[in-house]
Amino acid sequence: MRQLSRVMLTAALVAPTVMSAQSRQTQRDAFTMSERVPNGEWIRVRNLNGEMRVRSSTSDKVEVTATKSWRRGDPRDVRIEMKKSGDGSILVCAMWTDDTECTENSYSTHNNRNQRRRDWDDNRDNRNDVSVEFEIRVPRGVKVGAWTVNGGVSVDGVTNEVRASTVNGEVNATSTGGPVQASTVNGSVHASMGRWDGDQDLEFTTVNGSVVAEFTGDIDANIDLTTVNGRFQTDWPVTITGRIDPRHLRATLGKGGRRIRLTTVNGNVELRKR
Repeated sequence: MRQLSRVMLTAALVAPTVMSAQSRQTQRDAFTMSERVPNGEWIRVRNLNGEMRVRSSTSDKVEVTATKSWRRGDPRDVRIEMKKSGDGSILVCAMWTDDTECTENSYSTHNNRNQRRRDWDDNRDNRNDVSVEFEIRVPRGVKVGAWTVNGGVSVDGVTNEVRASTVNGEVNATSTGGPVQASTVNGSVHASMGRWDGDQDLEFTTVNGSVVAEFTGDIDANIDLTTVNGRFQTDWPVTITGRIDPRHLRATLGKGGRRIRLTTVNGNVELRKR
């Protein structure tokens, strides 16, 4: 057993490819909402195609604005719905097909697999060209869930729990409170939080991109860091047992306890102090 004040294991990194955006038609204020959400409850927004941006509100209400953009598609093909639950939490969803349903956990459809494939083939040059960009403003104490598939997710100015994810795009999620969970597949993850209470484990993952998690003050946790083409870095002294695996590091921060998992394939893995 030995103490490492800084762990850095280096391998080759894969450089990302940057593509230029093309001009699109735009419909602003395609959806607007201004509602009160009780302290400690959720605003959840789900999207399939488009960016998500969360910032602090200057009022005591949650405010959501959606902008539609397209080149060949019809913006009327995409509907945006809002549901309010009994505890005061709000769910907002953008939906591209008539048979789609949206819950706080996922999208679902009633069509069978073959029908879904025909719908996709028939409309890939029209309906699926429309994207929706969400701007979300939240007051203090409100929890945030922001999910999309194609587009980045940016969260800042939040004071409570955050869950943010996409498939194609970067995720940057910051809360002065916490906890924060963040993930993507193609893009980097950067999560920052000021508090980590309770017994909840934390996970930050991607495949192509770096993963950075920042915490305030000392923490007690078991860490699990994984990369194939990248390096490890931690600002805390860590206790490890046995040999150092250049692709996988398991270690203890402080007294150990809850688990922090940072995982990528092509990118760096970093655990930082704020």
